[in-house]
Amino acid sequence: MAPLRSFGPGKEAEHPEYAGQYRLESCLGAGGMGVVHLATSASGLRLAIKVVHSEYAADPEFRARFRQEVSAARRVSGAFTAPVVDADPDAELPWMATLFIPGPTLAEQVKRNGAMEPDEVRRLGAGLAEALRDIHRAGVVHRDLKPSNVLLAPDGPKVIDFGISRPTDSDLRTETGKLIGSPPFMAPEQFQRPREVGPAADVFAMGAVLAHAATGRGPFDSNSPYIVAYQVVHNEPDLAGVPDDLVPLILRCLAKDPDERPVPAEVMDALRQPAPASAPRIPAQRRPPEETHIAASPRREPVAPPRARGRLRRTTTVGVALALAVGGALGVREWVSSRTPSAGSPAASPEAFRPWSTSLGSARAQGTPPVCTAGGGALYCSAPGIPAARLDPADGRIVWSHKAGDTGEKNDVADGDGSADAKALPELSGGLLHITSSSRLRALDPRSGKQKWDVDISAYASVVHTPDTTLLVGERGNVRALDSATGEERWDSQFGGLGTQWIGGSDEAGVFYAATPSADGSTTQVSAVSADRGSVLWTRSAAGNLTPFAAPDGAVHLMATNVDQLVNAIVRIDSGKSGERGVHRVSLPTPLDRASAAESGGVVYLSDVGGSLVAVDTRRAGKGAERWRLETSVSRPSRPVVSGSRVYVTAPDGRLLATDVRSGEPLGQTRPRLGGDTARVVAELPLPVVMDGKVFGSAPDGSVFAVDARKPAGW
Repeated sequence: MAPLRSFGPGKEAEHPEYAGQYRLESCLGAGGMGVVHLATSASGLRLAIKVVHSEYAADPEFRARFRQEVSAARRVSGAFTAPVVDADPDAELPWMATLFIPGPTLAEQVKRNGAMEPDEVRRLGAGLAEALRDIHRAGVVHRDLKPSNVLLAPDGPKVIDFGISRPTDSDLRTETGKLIGSPPFMAPEQFQRPREVGPAADVFAMGAVLAHAATGRGPFDSNSPYIVAYQVVHNEPDLAGVPDDLVPLILRCLAKDPDERPVPAEVMDALRQPAPASAPRIPAQRRPPEETHIAASPRREPVAPPRARGRLRRTTTVGVALALAVGGALGVREWVSSRTPSAGSPAASPEAFRPWSTSLGSARAQGTPPVCTAGGGALYCSAPGIPAARLDPADGRIVWSHKAGDTGEKNDVADGDGSADAKALPELSGGLLHITSSSRLRALDPRSGKQKWDVDISAYASVVHTPDTTLLVGERGNVRALDSATGEERWDSQFGGLGTQWIGGSDEAGVFYAATPSADGSTTQVSAVSADRGSVLWTRSAAGNLTPFAAPDGAVHLMATNVDQLVNAIVRIDSGKSGERGVHRVSLPTPLDRASAAESGGVVYLSDVGGSLVAVDTRRAGKGAERWRLETSVSRPSRPVVSGSRVYVTAPDGRLLATDVRSGEPLGQTRPRLGGDTARVVAELPLPVVMDGKVFGSAPDGSVFAVDARKPAGW
């Protein structure tokens, strides 16, 4: 499809007034497949909405392809693409809405200004490599990376147009004999073995894109696509004019054999700037005076104030606007921080807390971060190969640990291969540390690590805790409550059924909450169950498919999801009020994709797969309920953790990010800690842990680390 600013002839008679709930304000561009319109969401976000032409909407094969595009764009939403705000691939005219960002495509930039300077090419390459790493981690192969599908946004390159992308785990492949892609930037295997195209094809395309940026032409240029195809498969690339220091790397990217090409992380390392403080960033684009792009959303976005003495220079690029090429999705702002120590800064006093980092687990387990909890002045963690360990929060010293293969009797907490369940957070309940593996629940003395009791949980799907009770939950409604201190059974019952989700109350009263959706997902029955006796204290019915996520004193908070599995509302049910008076619903102005949430003081903080961090006051309704919204650029972050005046999330690369709880202003972030296995994707990121003025994070390199909660700007 044509680039965004190819204002060629479009099918104006088809232009609708609305796409779903969004009023289409103006036409941004038109191409062979559809039209892109500017719109504004209810909360004031500027959107780019792609609407498919009617002739393609009538084609079932194209609808399937468009549905795949929406799915891929949602799957990779993050710093280098665009969060998909909304979509309806089944509408009469299918459409997709993403955030809007200004900036030309790489093709437009090179056509207008000629080849880029060597330093610009290096930064472009680093940004594209980071983008591909993120896209491939999400399990997607783009398959059509080319200059017109690279947007030069103010905060770095964005990869757009996922119209022919495919999940790497999908059985849907290119049909035999059908050429899909752009020949000058296609890998040899796309011509020869289209059903075997994988992530390496995107690396080949990146090499060709960098050659184009450096010279103004591609490495396999010809007026005939057939000659181009022959050259790609058989000839060496023409890299005349490419800076000498970039030629070896681009040649590796353009290797005929996919196995000989570098992975994106290797390209990033090769293009890493000498100064560690520099970050991949495309400079402001040169534009003629008459080209004034549409500004970002009128919403107020927090701006980081300058810091004296230069301890941290933080660049926060406002990225609430996105430009959408006809056929793809784009990116959001990049949140960049780097350490720039200033001369003459006072040294920390010996008594001051010093950040630390401790490695847990073996090198072979890198890629899976430890999971931790805190209590009683200590930090407790589980990691691959180390089902349980106690760390001193002052310096990270390991006080005691159980390793895989330990052969003690009651002290052995290894189960099979010794690995704790990666999704099971160590829990403190009944004064003991509870460790869950695939088949057993073990309760340990937190001081010594000695086992106090254990129980077989192979017949149960999950384990839920209150401060003194442990609930074993079966898939079909069988639940069993244990005294957390002794392991003795308190009660055994049948409650709910398939799909029932449980959460433990945080108050000392001892209450579990069960949420059971109806078969069609239109309503959910929520019940409060006594932890001591198993009796039902009250039951409420609320509209929607609801998932509980927090249960502070006297209330339970739930997320409502629509038919597209987007979180579109928060529901709070108060124990002290009966009937409808006790049910409060707050709709979200913009639905969130695969969101997770935390609650503090009646305010809910949500993070979604695209990196949006949103604060919603459940005590208010309407537009005023959303306190602030921040695009962090972190795709697939952890669930938020709220403590004092900070909101914390963990990024997939091991970064810990802090945000002001009142304004949404980004306050600081730690460095990435990826480790050796950069390709592994963690299904559920561990939560940050806050205790005694310190924040503890864990990372894919197997480390647990601590930073000062009072000084996030110095992380």
